[in-house]
Amino acid sequence: MRNTKKKLQSKQLASNYHRPFKKTPLPEDLSTGERIDWIDRHYQEIGTKQRACEIMKISMSTYYADPKISRAEQEERDADVRDKIEQLRITYKRAGYRPLVHHLKRSGIFIGERKLRRIIKKFNLQIRPRKQFIKTTDSNHDCLTHPNLIKDMTIDNINQMWAADITYIRINNGFVFLAVILDLYSWKVIGHAISKRIDAALTIDALKMAILCRKPPREVIHHSDRGVQYLCDDYVKILKEAGFHISCSSRGNPYDNAWLESFMKTLKYDEIYMGHYETYLDVVENLPNFIEEVYNKKRLHSSLGYIPPEEFEEMIKIGYNDLKGKENDRPRFTL
Repeated sequence: MRNTKKKLQSKQLASNYHRPFKKTPLPEDLSTGERIDWIDRHYQEIGTKQRACEIMKISMSTYYADPKISRAEQEERDADVRDKIEQLRITYKRAGYRPLVHHLKRSGIFIGERKLRRIIKKFNLQIRPRKQFIKTTDSNHDCLTHPNLIKDMTIDNINQMWAADITYIRINNGFVFLAVILDLYSWKVIGHAISKRIDAALTIDALKMAILCRKPPREVIHHSDRGVQYLCDDYVKILKEAGFHISCSSRGNPYDNAWLESFMKTLKYDEIYMGHYETYLDVVENLPNFIEEVYNKKRLHSSLGYIPPEEFEEMIKIGYNDLKGKENDRPRFTL
């Protein structure tokens, strides 16, 4: 009877790791080393290492495997070679793997062609045809673009204007991408998603989170740059079904989305650079907490009268009297 009860408790604990928007990443988004790292961090909360292995979809033999060097050390070595390749490419922009082997050897890094090709493929460092290097964003996709609807617009409430953008976070063995959606009235982060891939799935996850959390009225304006992740059919379909007006930045004008640029700078200087994120799991398990518990609830914003975004929204909901004003004199911001 006790064993049955213990198994049920273990399953219940494990099921908690599949709730949406929580800190558990999908197994397919993690390398084998990252899955093992996750198991080491969380198996006690789940109950057993075996159950944790089942959640991460790896066998017990894989978990207990003892490679000649640790997976973390291998990832770090690969990242070191990548950094050296990128340095060499500054001078030798189109050097392939054969000359790179010899350049690395002259730098004291002895590596075989097969291993070098694996690292080049792993970090997507292959030489691309010259015709693919196009500077303009629009020419990279055939998606329909939309006019800028927010220029010089004045807003006076939440859920009138949402802005979306993507940034990258450097870790030991590559990059992690973060998609964010802000309510421009309160500066609150209402949707966010993290992935190793900068694709439509990343931005769609952030959008779904924002819609689920806010349940917005129709005719909210959604503003973004002209990236394909925001103009692809799947993303636009969700916007139209929810009744959004779609707005895009002007061609080649980063100031049209300056609010997100300001947020990304704050995020990196206040948390990412200070937190010394080294692995994908570090990002997944810590960055959402900073966004939701520190930035939204505690960080003071001068444009809001030195009030955190969440507190500002609560004051708006109960009336602007608490901010020493009248209900019809609530703050208005011109974009």
